[in-house]
Amino acid sequence: MTDTPDTGSTDTASDTEDTPTTEDALPREYPRQWSADVLASDGGVVHIRPIMPADADLLVEFHNGLSERTRYMRYFGPTPTLPPREVVRMTTVDYRNRVALLAFLGDRVIAMGLYEGLAADGKPTSAEVAFVVADDHQGRGLGPILLEHLAGAAAENGFTRFEAEVLSENPNMVAVFRDAGYQISRAFDGSTVHVEFLIDPTEALTAVRNARERASEARSIANLLRPSSVAVIGASADPKKVGNVLLANVLAAGFTGPVFPVNGSAVASEPDDAQPRRGPGRPPRTAPPSVRGIRSYSTVRDIPDPVDLAVIAVPAARIDQVLDDCLAKGVRTLVVVSAGFGEKGEAGLENEKRLAEQVRAHGMRLVGPNALGVVNNHPDIALNASLAPRIPGAGRVGFFCQSGALGIAILDTAAHRRLGLSTFVSAGNRADVSGNDVLQYWDTDDDTDVVLLYLESFGNPRKFGRIARRVASKKPIVAIKSGSGAMSPVHAQRTGPVRDDRVAQMVLEQAGVIQVETIAELFDSATVLAYQPLPDGPRTAILGNSSVIASLAANTARSSGLEVVSIVDLGPAVTHDALSAAVAEAMNDDAIDAVIVVFVPPVAVDSSDYALGLLEATRPADGGDVPTKPVVTTFLAVEGVPPGLSRTGPDGLPVRGSIPSYPTPERAASALAQAWRYSRWRSRPAAAPAPIPDSRPEDARSFVREAMADGPRSLTPREGSYVLGHFGIEVVPFRDVRTMHEASAAARELGFPVVVKSTSPAWVGRVDREGARLDLSDATAVITAFNELQTLTGDSSLQVQRMAPKGVGMYLRVSDSPSFGSLMSFGLSGRLFEALGDRSFRSIPLTEHDARELVDEPSVRTLLAEDHTDPDALVELLQRVSALIDDVPEIRELTLDPILASPDGISVLGSHIDVGPVPTLADTGPRRLG
Repeated sequence: MTDTPDTGSTDTASDTEDTPTTEDALPREYPRQWSADVLASDGGVVHIRPIMPADADLLVEFHNGLSERTRYMRYFGPTPTLPPREVVRMTTVDYRNRVALLAFLGDRVIAMGLYEGLAADGKPTSAEVAFVVADDHQGRGLGPILLEHLAGAAAENGFTRFEAEVLSENPNMVAVFRDAGYQISRAFDGSTVHVEFLIDPTEALTAVRNARERASEARSIANLLRPSSVAVIGASADPKKVGNVLLANVLAAGFTGPVFPVNGSAVASEPDDAQPRRGPGRPPRTAPPSVRGIRSYSTVRDIPDPVDLAVIAVPAARIDQVLDDCLAKGVRTLVVVSAGFGEKGEAGLENEKRLAEQVRAHGMRLVGPNALGVVNNHPDIALNASLAPRIPGAGRVGFFCQSGALGIAILDTAAHRRLGLSTFVSAGNRADVSGNDVLQYWDTDDDTDVVLLYLESFGNPRKFGRIARRVASKKPIVAIKSGSGAMSPVHAQRTGPVRDDRVAQMVLEQAGVIQVETIAELFDSATVLAYQPLPDGPRTAILGNSSVIASLAANTARSSGLEVVSIVDLGPAVTHDALSAAVAEAMNDDAIDAVIVVFVPPVAVDSSDYALGLLEATRPADGGDVPTKPVVTTFLAVEGVPPGLSRTGPDGLPVRGSIPSYPTPERAASALAQAWRYSRWRSRPAAAPAPIPDSRPEDARSFVREAMADGPRSLTPREGSYVLGHFGIEVVPFRDVRTMHEASAAARELGFPVVVKSTSPAWVGRVDREGARLDLSDATAVITAFNELQTLTGDSSLQVQRMAPKGVGMYLRVSDSPSFGSLMSFGLSGRLFEALGDRSFRSIPLTEHDARELVDEPSVRTLLAEDHTDPDALVELLQRVSALIDDVPEIRELTLDPILASPDGISVLGSHIDVGPVPTLADTGPRRLG
């Protein structure tokens, strides 16, 4: 099948008499979940959605706009027009056996993809795929995007393989399939090439998708931070207006491209020096309108040159008109500092949502609304499109901040400490651009070595974890997470009184992110990371002219995980030569990994010689600027990088090798300890979640989707065991029973000894174990236990289960967290441990190292060791559960409780699984914005 349309141009009765109606062609609800905003390779936004019958005219218009060659490559012959029958066939699909997706820019269709099942050819799980892209949008990576989303829809409908027919003279199409990450097989048949490939998301395919996502998101942020031109909409001559501040800051920073003020109320004026004087009947000569001496325009449409970035400071009520103007002008990115949106309640939130939808629909990105703005200190750009009155100089630290008001304070603090920034983004309400997007940019930005984040939430938490782990493997990330709500109320209720910040710390550390509590700590860590190398180990030398301050530094160092190997008191009257010599000796000692220098003289001295001596003492033997091990100091209690301790670049600003100073020894030691913990995390062997070789994810997904056909629900214990079995997780055999005779029969079937127990939440996990009767060795004991428990609990149904080897009871739960996606909690089983909050947390998916850290928590490790239990079996179980949740995202909550760990192995005694629709922000399936 080549999907070649009938080329007849007239509509006859036979063309229409068997045309299916819309109702016939829509056997199920329109799949709105397949709609998505995606990024093309150039960073522009494209909207994808399933086709519908009402798209017929748009489809015809799209086809008519294709070049003759593009139509030939798609249909294998001249196809000047699409006949009505073909239009109906392509727009009236069943969203199962035949699916078509359209890609839009505004109201225009710019690409189309289609698959059609091949069951009629004896291939029930195969489908033929084809797509076509408008000529002026080819080369933007739309083909692989459509292919990815078609594959996602096909997999949801039970297809496993795509086939395609491609003209031999169209090698670019074959390259699309290959470059998308699929393992293709090809067969040549004269003028055509037959291509086949499995659509299951293999590890290689996922890697290609992630790389494509990273490149496109980074490019979209590059469009924001590296514009060629800027328009300030709402620019005002009134210094009290926000638009005036924005324009002044753009100009003061020395932006290297053209700047266009836009002021709808600006009017032309007659110049004071108009010459010659007007004579009778001569019209007045007027100067063009201007703001701050720069030619201004009534609307952005009036600007004669291209505009890359528009910074908008108009009231929220006027934003629609400004947006229309920007869309018409072709502006690529918007920064909206205007307030009055989501922070103003439901009505404002609706306006914000509509703004983001309209911006994306027309291919643009949006920072804000309610944003502080953006900064790029690179000398080739020199952009300060923000409201901040003071920004730091150029450096190699990138900063993302959600809060606008706090952003001003943060920028001022960075400037005070002489911590140079490469770029700064304050996203405000984050209607579109988020921290994840900016992280993707910094991952590829050669001008950024350290990343700072001030976050109120994580947006798409699963995606954040994936990106942060990759970025942190190369560049340190330091984050403050404010606010609460890390766990859902259900999760919080069932895991005991665990504070959200503890969960956040565990999950961020899992991704290699350094979490701090205060802005001061943020900059303390950033300064040592930006200017000093990472320590190779925890061995720390402390030296200086005050034994008391050195002792304070030592106490904090030890409590923070550093190993203090020497404390050298040089005395209060130490000379600069003696101090320099002591530091040089420590720097050359292979038994020392880091140095803290205490220098607070008791009387006023000229500190310049001491500072110069410190710099020279830390210079490596090869004469470079960056020392071989980190050095921090309490130099005169100065905060930041004082000029005397700076190695400076051509612009006079600090560069790597500068020595950071702290006002207290505790802060110096804490910052160094943070650097060591990060260095230790980064030195771990690189690892990805291990595949489970004996798993059957397709069968598990199919079963779960059938089970939730009528909506979200809890699986029965038997259904849950069946799903777990697809990932090699075996629940100890059990039977649900309602009478004593059923209990007796079940015990004989399972084999003695057995347990009779209640599965009601009120009786599971009790310290007194009143809800269970153990080690029942005959039918009489089973019947007695059944009658006792039914009277005690009032349960109409009990459970008989084969007796498992005694062991240490464990608890595992995975559930959705608003802040962290799928969150696994693990610890000892029982309500006592719940009440004590004895739980550890990691986000899904887990690497082997993540799973081992959970099992290696002190309380668990101690009991396992006492019972001589090998932890490896538990590590494997945790990895299997992680893979199940990752491969079957419809599992919204899973509990295994209790899990008995013994020298004989692992026994899962109870399970509970809730299933439901995949969360909107799940990091699975085809890539999309959001």
